[in-house]
Amino acid sequence: MNILVIGGAGYVGSHTVRLLVRAGHNVTVYDNLSRGHRACVPEGRLVEGELSDRAKLTAVLVEKKIDAVMHFAAFALVGESVAHPAMYYQNNVTATLELLEAMRASGVWRIVFSSTTATYGQPEKIPITETTLQLPINPYGFTKLAIEHALTDYARAYGFGAAALRYFNAAGASPDGDIGEDHDPESHLIPIVLQTALGQRERIGIFGDDYETPDGTCIRDYIHVDDLADAHERAMNLLEPGTNIQVNLGTGKGHSVLEVIEACRQVSGHPIPTTVEARRPGDPAQLVADSSLAQRLLGWTPKYESIDAIVKSAWKWHKSHPRGYAS
Repeated sequence: MNILVIGGAGYVGSHTVRLLVRAGHNVTVYDNLSRGHRACVPEGRLVEGELSDRAKLTAVLVEKKIDAVMHFAAFALVGESVAHPAMYYQNNVTATLELLEAMRASGVWRIVFSSTTATYGQPEKIPITETTLQLPINPYGFTKLAIEHALTDYARAYGFGAAALRYFNAAGASPDGDIGEDHDPESHLIPIVLQTALGQRERIGIFGDDYETPDGTCIRDYIHVDDLADAHERAMNLLEPGTNIQVNLGTGKGHSVLEVIEACRQVSGHPIPTTVEARRPGDPAQLVADSSLAQRLLGWTPKYESIDAIVKSAWKWHKSHPRGYAS
């Protein structure tokens, strides 16, 4: 297929671009590089542009004869969304609607959307299934849920084939070690711990050790970025007019903050000092996926199921790129 990857210079987007290219698809990346990296986009595939620019999007969709769109270009920091909700609603909702209208004008009806576990808020039961009530507790989660609803309506009214893939904690890096995670500021646990192993941070702060979990620290479901990329291609291949897929993507296994830190110590061979700090408001004790629906619908099974394997891939990237893509 001819595929337009919106936000393909970002973390999950760049790994998905690599998988799609290797699978033989003709891929164009559309990104404004505000949070992505030119260095991770294969040469000759980047079109710089804004998600809100409907005219430019329409022109690219037509010129490149696009068959399907993958959309990764959302702002995704919970704290930032609370401090700057207008920015999140404008980019994640208003600008995404411009993309959907550009697709409608161009006759492109397939879209795979990067969604999130944040649409569930603080679920009462673990593991989380797709029937769990979606009650976001921050603007980031609300913006993602709003587009999920929009895709449902576009599928019903306009014949879109849409898939919303709800990630749990994206982690890891390409086993080749040449593309990986590089955010500024960094907010994900594994890269922050590995930055501490590299001496770039003095210690890692643990936000609360008195949760109702076996070791008192929060438990999360870490899913390797290449497994996420694989699910995107599988979902795209299933889309038919009117299709509306909504599935969780996780391993179904939870790991606590302390378990992740210990895995990073073992993999890196470095002592990683820690301190215990106050809980962060709104942090659920556990978030673990039930991904059985994705496995049935997509024929998808995560290849990286152990936290050690995920951390090893991340460490290879961070060790060889201590300053990220600036290295």
